[in-house]
Amino acid sequence: MPPLLDLGPDELLSTTRSVRKRLDLARDVEPHLVQECIELAAQAPTGSNAQGWHFLVVRDAPKRAALAGLYAEAFDMFYGDPEARLSGLPADDPEHRAATERVIRSAAYLAEHLAEVPVHVIPCIEGRTDRAPVAMQAAIWGSLLPAVWSFQLAARARGLGTTLTTLHLVFEQKAAELLGVPDHVMQGALIPVAHTLGTDFKPGARRDLSRIVHHDAW
Repeated sequence: MPPLLDLGPDELLSTTRSVRKRLDLARDVEPHLVQECIELAAQAPTGSNAQGWHFLVVRDAPKRAALAGLYAEAFDMFYGDPEARLSGLPADDPEHRAATERVIRSAAYLAEHLAEVPVHVIPCIEGRTDRAPVAMQAAIWGSLLPAVWSFQLAARARGLGTTLTTLHLVFEQKAAELLGVPDHVMQGALIPVAHTLGTDFKPGARRDLSRIVHHDAW
C-alpha cells in the first residue's frame, strides 16, 4: 500500500479541495482504498449513536453512465445560463466573483466527464427529511455530513480526489430505482472518487471573515 501523504492536520483540512479537472480518469481506484476511507468515515459522530449511514460504491460502468446522465440534466437546469448565475453575485467582491466563475467552469467539466470517473460513492442515511421540521432535518443531516467529510479527508490523505455533489438528487427517485435504494433511505450526495493528477493542492480562496463572523448578534 502506498504511504499516506505527509500532511499535518491543518494542511489536510485546508487543502482537501473539490477536485474536478484534476481527477485521473484513466486510472482505476483500488477497492481497499475506498474501503479504508469508509472505515474512517464510520468513526464520525452520529446523533444518538444511530449510525444510520450507508455508502453505495458504484463501479459498474453503465450505472455510472446513468448517474452521469441524471447529473448532466440537472446541471443544465441550474447552470445552463452561467451569466444568469453570476449576475447575482456581489458586485463589490470581484475576487469572489472570479473564484465562482472558475468553479462553474470546473463544474461544467465534471458534468461532461462524470461517467468516466472510476468510482461514484453515494452516501445515504436512514430516515427522510421530506417536509420535516428544521430540528429533524438538522439531526439527520448532522448524522451524515460529518461522515461524508471524514470520507473526503481520508481520500485526500491517500492521494484521491473527491467533490461533494448533489445535483443528481433533482432526480433522486430515478437514481434510487437504478441503485435499488429503499424508500426509507435518503441519498445525501454523489461523490466522484479518483486518483488525482498530482497531489499538491493549496488552500482555496475564501471571503474575508469580517463578512461571515458575527459576535453575540447578527
